[in-house]
Amino acid sequence: MNFGTMRLGLLALLFGYVMSQFYRACLAVLTPVLDSEIGATAADLSLASGLWFLTFAIMQFPVGWSLDRFGPRLTASILLAIGGGGGAAVFAIATTPLHVQIAMSLIGIGCAPVLMASYFILARAFPPAMFATLGGALIGIGTMGNLASAAPLALAAEAFGWRESLWVLCAITAAIATAIWVFVRDPEIKDADKSASNKGASDGFITIFKIRALWFIAPLMFFSYAAAAGLRGLWAGPYMQDIFAQDASGIGFVTLAMGAGMSVGSFIYGPLDRFFGTRKWVILGGNLGTLLSLLALALIPNLGLIGATVLLTLVGVFGMSYPIMMAHGRSFIAPHLIGRGVSMLNLCSIAGVGSMQALSASAFAFGATTSQLAGYQALFLFFALPLLVASFIYLFSEDRLD
Repeated sequence: MNFGTMRLGLLALLFGYVMSQFYRACLAVLTPVLDSEIGATAADLSLASGLWFLTFAIMQFPVGWSLDRFGPRLTASILLAIGGGGGAAVFAIATTPLHVQIAMSLIGIGCAPVLMASYFILARAFPPAMFATLGGALIGIGTMGNLASAAPLALAAEAFGWRESLWVLCAITAAIATAIWVFVRDPEIKDADKSASNKGASDGFITIFKIRALWFIAPLMFFSYAAAAGLRGLWAGPYMQDIFAQDASGIGFVTLAMGAGMSVGSFIYGPLDRFFGTRKWVILGGNLGTLLSLLALALIPNLGLIGATVLLTLVGVFGMSYPIMMAHGRSFIAPHLIGRGVSMLNLCSIAGVGSMQALSASAFAFGATTSQLAGYQALFLFFALPLLVASFIYLFSEDRLD
């Protein structure tokens, strides 16, 4: 594959991933205006955010098969145009919380193939040892969408209106889908891998399920990203509004800090496996940092605005072990199953976020019977305790570098 063409294709997919990050996190900033204009409560938006992740997760099955069968160009461009662009249009005309939930479900479908298409190309066209570093850089840059969905979105919504902002996002998404169609080139596949992939078309996912090494990785994959994505994508906004009386600008600043932490964390994690000569212990150490930050938020009620912002930012930094965990899991997957393999790993991660997001409102409500602060303390514990259990299971995983 020509390097210049490959670079343009990856750049188009990168912009698609920026939009994916933007959409998954935008509800936190829009919480006040959606509440006042269409009556969307925190519980309504929690469900909407959870539906984004759940539809995204469910789509990993057809996306993985399509990547191996048709390649990243066709898979990513069509789904992003129809789901992403169409979902943004539905959001722009929403008049009830149900419309927002439908819109976020469509957007989740549209965003589902973008990162996996990029990872498919990285796995096929670059040395395995570079997978974590390149994947981390891709996520680190892509997470800039998190930053755009913070203060910039808050300012745009205030200056032009949230509906007008969504129409602009719809047009941008359609343009990126077109760029993917034009510039992405499917990587060449060896004849032996083509033959193996065709033979495994019906049972490829079953083969992946049978890889014993992944059994110890999957639980942590399920919970490691859930706290950072869940808090940044939804709960940081209500938390800042309810506990610290922050308006849209204040919420935008806090979510901007957390989004910046997530971007920095992605870059930091990427090369650490080669630096320390281990993936397993880098991953465990990082998730311990997430766990301690969540426990501090839950167990120290008098943090103050600055303390809470710092801890949320640390959750963002430590919670981005995703790229190195993907590299750890990918190292056990045969080349002809790369599309389905990385999609299955991504399914674990996104399903974890979606499930935890959908259940998080109940966790908050359980604690809030005492007070609002107690509700948020229960919420932080809700994210922390499963992470502790998953980290213990991961202790038994096999460490492997490519």
